[in-house]
Amino acid sequence: MSKLGDLGARLHRGEVGYDFIGNRKIWYGLSILITITAIVALAVRGLNMGIEFQGGAVFTTPKSEVSVSQAQEYAEEASGHDAIVQQLGNGSLRIQVGGLDTAQSDKVRTELAKDLNVPEDKIAAELVGPSWGEQIATKAWTGLGVFMILVVIYLAIAFEWRMAVAALIALIHDLTITVGIYSLVGFEVTVGTVIGLLTILGYSLYDTVVVFDSLKEQTKDITKQTRFTYSELANRSINGTLVRSINTTVVALLPVAGLLFIGGGVLGAGMLNDISLSLFVGLAAGAYSSIFIATPLVADLKERDPAIRALKKRIMAKRAGEAAKGESYDGSDDRSDDNEIAVVGPRPSRRGRSSERRG
Repeated sequence: MSKLGDLGARLHRGEVGYDFIGNRKIWYGLSILITITAIVALAVRGLNMGIEFQGGAVFTTPKSEVSVSQAQEYAEEASGHDAIVQQLGNGSLRIQVGGLDTAQSDKVRTELAKDLNVPEDKIAAELVGPSWGEQIATKAWTGLGVFMILVVIYLAIAFEWRMAVAALIALIHDLTITVGIYSLVGFEVTVGTVIGLLTILGYSLYDTVVVFDSLKEQTKDITKQTRFTYSELANRSINGTLVRSINTTVVALLPVAGLLFIGGGVLGAGMLNDISLSLFVGLAAGAYSSIFIATPLVADLKERDPAIRALKKRIMAKRAGEAAKGESYDGSDDRSDDNEIAVVGPRPSRRGRSSERRG
């Protein structure tokens, strides 16, 4: 068995584990810091909205010896607006200039033909009105809202309302971080970006539901035992699915990283950048939130339930009594082979316990 597979098996059996729930305040603080940074970036820098949303013109030139920086200078001088220039794979240039109407677009096209020393009829011009971008933005927000509502309804029915609330907070957390990264990096927000943002919601929700399903199974009839608190079993659920979450995320990130760093960085494919950056950041944030945010939030909400709170008091009182008698509580008194709940943290071996009892 591979080392990673062996670790996954040991995590699942409860032989090893990390206290995610106990250290949740660290992760909450880190997420709050990242979220505040994202919000400040949005407030200060804003988003670099693509031409699809703000309107303008896109000029595609034939292959030219003019550099990207020089073409950008020509476009800005001709239009009086900021320009974005990308070199395509065949050596041609894609020049985006926002805020142009039809008459201005024709004028800029003529000036570009002179500056680039190419025939005017060889420069393809595409005019995009701002109303089209508004329609796309409205449809994107509508789709996002419908998705969120359906997620909450599904999780509330399949699991419980606390898990629905935690998953919703985790999704908003992922979207905020992704949008904040776009603001900091300055990547253009296009239709491809919107597609990427909507796609990452499914990935983020997948990891969260996997952990929630394990948690639901672990905490079934939890009040009928006095061995583990809800938080301990929640921690067990995270550890038990940790390797699976890591494997799923890495496998998903590898092709996206190829799109971002090779397709976008080396080949200069603009649309690939728009989609792949949102996917890359969103997938990483989704894996993080499902482990460090969503499940700890469920544990916090659940521990406020009177029945779970009473169970925790009984467990703590039982452990305190056994500690006073000089006994080390390992849950062996009420263990059932048919309904065994794995131990959180290292588990003593049966041989070690037998030796202690003989001693």
